[in-house]
Amino acid sequence: MRSSAPRTPTVSQLRAFAAVAEHRHFREAASAIGTSQPALSGAVAALEEALGAQLVERTTRRVMITPLGERVAEHSRRVLSALHALTEEVEAARRPFTGPLHLGVIPTVAPYLLPAVLRLVRDSYPDLELHVHEERTPSLLDGLAGGRLDLLLLALPAGGSVPVTEIPLFDEDFVLIVPPEHALAGRVDVARDLLLDLDVLLLEEGHCLRDQALEICREAGADTSGGSTRAAGLATLVQLVAGGLGVTLLPATALDVEAGRTDRLAAVRFAAPAPGRRIGLAHRPGSARTGEYQRFAADLRESLRDLPVRLTA
Repeated sequence: MRSSAPRTPTVSQLRAFAAVAEHRHFREAASAIGTSQPALSGAVAALEEALGAQLVERTTRRVMITPLGERVAEHSRRVLSALHALTEEVEAARRPFTGPLHLGVIPTVAPYLLPAVLRLVRDSYPDLELHVHEERTPSLLDGLAGGRLDLLLLALPAGGSVPVTEIPLFDEDFVLIVPPEHALAGRVDVARDLLLDLDVLLLEEGHCLRDQALEICREAGADTSGGSTRAAGLATLVQLVAGGLGVTLLPATALDVEAGRTDRLAAVRFAAPAPGRRIGLAHRPGSARTGEYQRFAADLRESLRDLPVRLTA
């Protein structure tokens, strides 16, 4: 046996030798891996030549594995096991709705839509490993661009400099929330320009809903430069309204959850066309899972039919 530097073995060589080490018989080993005995013998000999070491002692009656051969056989089994795991993972990824899916959701959507999302995944995609990340839009877009996130559930258009493919899910109206003693409480035909006379409480910087509320106020001609009260979430905004500090805008999907926390709130509906927002999914352009995301969107729309929204086509 020559003593030159070893070369990297091939997978077929490792598979042949692992079979011989397991069966201790060339004919049985060849049958086990579906090859001929001459081909198997040639693969084992080629492995010995590649490694520059004797792995098998051949006699007329039996096959004996050398001490080094036993160690090589163990390495071979680990390599083959790892390759099998790799091919299984790739195959799982090729099947729809299997393996991990990292879903990013904005905070003004997560509490109201996640129950439907989680129920859909549990009932329809049991092999999908869903990981949910609640973050603001800029962070979600960065995560999508960097590969940390796979799919986003957020307000559309997503904006920013990150290219995305968007899949609309539904449109929803904004509802004005006021204290129950407010003059507008219970109205269903309020014009947007009434916002001119109201102290509209907003979320803090970084929330897309804040930007949407500001745009609605600007369209109505309201002054958006004043006011120091800010909230980190919709639940806090609602409590501020209940405490008499002003009014706020809620998306229709949040109304039952947030208004149900206290009896110190009343809803006001805008006259048509009411201000609103569009919610949808976003993913990287050209993603290998594009078809999967489109089907997920279609199934999710069906799951949202009982919500106060207008589903997109």
